[in-house]
Amino acid sequence: MRIGLITPEPGHPLLAAASALLTGAGHHVEAVDPLAADPPGPRDARPAADAYLLKSRTPRALALARALEERGAAVVNSTAATRRCQDRTEMAEIALRAGLPFAATRTVGPLGPWAAGRTLAAPLVVKSRHSRRGDLVALVHGTSQLAELAGRWPQELVVVQDFTANSGWDHKLWAIGDEVFAALRRSELSPAGRGPTRTLGPGELPPGWAALVRAAGAAFALDVYGVDVIDAGDGTPLIVDVNAFPGIRGQAGAPEALAALALRRAAERTAGAPGAAPPSAVAGPGRAPA
Repeated sequence: MRIGLITPEPGHPLLAAASALLTGAGHHVEAVDPLAADPPGPRDARPAADAYLLKSRTPRALALARALEERGAAVVNSTAATRRCQDRTEMAEIALRAGLPFAATRTVGPLGPWAAGRTLAAPLVVKSRHSRRGDLVALVHGTSQLAELAGRWPQELVVVQDFTANSGWDHKLWAIGDEVFAALRRSELSPAGRGPTRTLGPGELPPGWAALVRAAGAAFALDVYGVDVIDAGDGTPLIVDVNAFPGIRGQAGAPEALAALALRRAAERTAGAPGAAPPSAVAGPGRAPA
């Protein structure tokens, strides 16, 4: 099988490990840098790979992935699903329609005009409406702090969420296909800032949380994704973010799961092709679903 990586960073640990497994099993892996590659032209009728892993959310990467989809390529995650996770307003609407316990989210427009003259009676979480690297995510405790933040980000389109008291640690839950991986990470909103990550075993999650992750994936039509969850008390989950194709670093079995998923998607695309053969198995320790 031929697997393409749409990313400017093919050396990312997850991608590099999955690529090594694929090439070791006799498959061909090629990285496509969206900063250097142009979308296929009208004469380019057939994609070069059987499946592509979309590990970038820039406009150029999405345009490239969309052009490949239009020519029949399997892209993981799809461009439509990836875009749904970039707009936090749409993200909240999708999650709530699906019955997921998602943090109540209000869209307020540019931060500067909204914050002008506003008095806060309770803490708020302020986030960029459009999720991207280096976006705004801040816990605001009072009026003066809000004014200071608005002075630095006056034109940023934002959403706001009421702050829910919690331990200060986020449950970072990731899924590749049906396999769920988990870790605890000190939240960037905690007084000490983002801190260390501790991997959690399947049995360390509160009951029902793994099923909640899979329900989120189904709601957003994602194959590789992350769900950020806080414990709102007594194991009650509250989803605060959903991400398409996160890094998933240091999780045993994740490269094997990603390689196997890429081969499944490639096989599905080529299933009807004359002489198509099933993909070679990828060796690895695997992981029992959480």
